[in-house]
Amino acid sequence: MKYLFLIADGMGDWPLDELNARTPLQAAVTPHMDALAKQGIVGTCRTVPAGMPPGSDVANMALLGFNPASHHTGRGPIEAAAQGLELADNDLVWRCNLVTVSELSVNGFMRDYSAGHITTEKAMPLLRGLQMRFGSPRFTFHPGVQYRHLLVQKGAAGSDEAGIHVQPPHDITDKSIAASMASYKANPPLHELVMRASHWLAEDADNDTKANAIWPWGQGRPLRLPSFEKAHGLKGAVISAVDLIKGLGRAADMEVLDVPGVTGLLDTNYAGKVRAALDFLSHGDFVFVHLEGPDECGHGGDIDCKVEAINRFDRLIVGPLREALAGEPAAFLVTCDHLTPIALKTHHADPVPFLLNWPGCSEPSGVGEFNELSAAQGVRVSKGHELLPWVLEKTGRGA
Repeated sequence: MKYLFLIADGMGDWPLDELNARTPLQAAVTPHMDALAKQGIVGTCRTVPAGMPPGSDVANMALLGFNPASHHTGRGPIEAAAQGLELADNDLVWRCNLVTVSELSVNGFMRDYSAGHITTEKAMPLLRGLQMRFGSPRFTFHPGVQYRHLLVQKGAAGSDEAGIHVQPPHDITDKSIAASMASYKANPPLHELVMRASHWLAEDADNDTKANAIWPWGQGRPLRLPSFEKAHGLKGAVISAVDLIKGLGRAADMEVLDVPGVTGLLDTNYAGKVRAALDFLSHGDFVFVHLEGPDECGHGGDIDCKVEAINRFDRLIVGPLREALAGEPAAFLVTCDHLTPIALKTHHADPVPFLLNWPGCSEPSGVGEFNELSAAQGVRVSKGHELLPWVLEKTGRGA
């Protein structure tokens, strides 16, 4: 049996008046997901353990079958794994966004967590400038993709300052940054760096973008995960535009399939992801195909964008894979990592809808559509890291 986990990041949502009390998933045109759901099983899964933040780092780690409560150390360390950074166990790794703020003070507001979805091409000179001017034996900047970068604070993982809480910037769009500014002050070396580097971005850099500040958050020690193949008995791979998923894959000794032209937005290379998945499954067992688009639309509060992102996920990812593997022994798990409700513009830890379809399913749901409402009538998996073992058991590959 070949296994495909197809993840539409942030796809789940709540009913919206603008959609006549429907969710974006209900409003989207999804014939392929609907058909898979009708002939398979639907249900809900709580991907985020109680007491943990509903981040993509936590939720996708769970979807890969690893308990975040045992293994998660922070967002930054996962993305550092994607870049293959050589880190000491006592290094503190921060995710470092390029952002737009009204002003970098307790009176300021977070205007855009992505600096206007800055392109990688525009971001690279800024990261080089930050490292050249502010890099030191204590701090090093490491460029990533678009607005997503890394900052390493050498030897600081065991310090009191390592435990400060900085809000993820996507959680506070158009909200006050006062609480996080107070947190930065509790780590004086970091606070000084944030202020100086952000002043350079806003005032001195040759910068024609909306990036006027850096925003370090999601810090932790380097990530150590067990081997995915040893844990689950499957040779696996991940496909994604974002370093978060690539980092989880690398940390678990999975293959990380790089696809040209993937962006994390609506214009991503869907066909390339499909080809990469099918090529890998010719010799591998499990592929985790991640699509970032619905989440970005949710953070922007853009209903039309989110509906279209789901349309494209169904038409350009689910459909081609379903058709290519028709008649083959292949199991499809389609879900999202967390909800990104339009009303919140950030993540929520409500259980996510999922469908499971495989040849010979003896208990088809018979539902007419796949969405949050129909999934809520199905099975319930209470812990996210138990979903993959449950899928293997259901399809006859469990221990």
